[in-house]
This record gives sequence, structure tokens and C-alpha cells, in this order.
Amino acid sequence: MAPKKTIAIVGATEKRGAAIAKSLAKGNYRLLLMSAETEKLAALSKELDPSIAEIETISCAKDACWEADIIIVATPYQTEKEVAEKIREVATGKIVISTSNPVDRSYEYLFPSPNSSAAEELQRMLPYSKVVKTFNTAFTENFVSPTIDKIADTFIAGNNGDAIEAVSELV
Repeated sequence: MAPKKTIAIVGATEKRGAAIAKSLAKGNYRLLLMSAETEKLAALSKELDPSIAEIETISCAKDACWEADIIIVATPYQTEKEVAEKIREVATGKIVISTSNPVDRSYEYLFPSPNSSAAEELQRMLPYSKVVKTFNTAFTENFVSPTIDKIADTFIAGNNGDAIEAVSELV
């Protein structure tokens, strides 16, 4: 039996982060759930079944990511730069999943130029990481209880074949 992959979810109390955590908690993973919102993080942890996945809660992004095999940045686009600065030194050589869409919370304003993407921006901020884009095109409800009539294709994009393959297995 292969050892458990350790997955850090930065922004675990965000809607998308919590949905991803709930889905991954059904698998044989070690989940490091990170959020500065400690009360919400404790509530999320209580919703997850620790009999399958090993679950830990952490309030510091750097501490959550240093031992992770895969880092999922499940924060809004506006906070990705701040997250990247906190995890840069511990994300070297690791797979970092970008889940955000480059829009404001009202979905009215697109942030990067039309010639870029949120994942490309994150890759520039984490030049020694393997950034992969996924989980941004499906509704968060589909992560928790996917059904045939609701599930959408989950697109995966990146420039490292091994990282894309690892993320494909996770998805």
C-alpha cells in the first residue's frame, strides 16, 4: 500500500476549499486544513470523518504547506499574492493547485490581462513550484456529492506533465 499523500488546503474555510476538503476526506489522504478563521476551521474539521483521511487543522499557511506533497490554494484570486509570499520557500519543487478565477467576489471585474490567467500569475509568484490549474470550472456542490447529472468535466492545465498526472489522479 502506497503511503498517504499529504495535501494542504490553504483557504479550507472558503466555500471551494471546504468543498474540496469534504471530498478529499473520503480518500486515503493526510489533509492539512489551513485557515485563519479558527472557529470555522474547527467546525469544518468536525464535519469530516477521520476514519479514512487523517485530518489536521493549522492556522498558518507556511506551517500547513511545508510538509505537504500537494498544496491547494483555495483562496480568492485577490489573496493569492499574499498566500504565495507566505508559502514560497516551502513550496519549492511541490505541486501547487490554483483553484481561483481571476475575478472579484461580485464577478464583475476580471483581474489579469486577457493574455494571462490566475494560474500563470501564481506560477510567476512561485517560480520553483509546479502550478496546476483545476477545480475552478465546476460548482463547489459537485465536489461534495457528485452525481451523474450534476458533474461537469474538471479541466486541468499546467506545464509539467508529472504534476498534471498527479493532479489528475487526485481529481
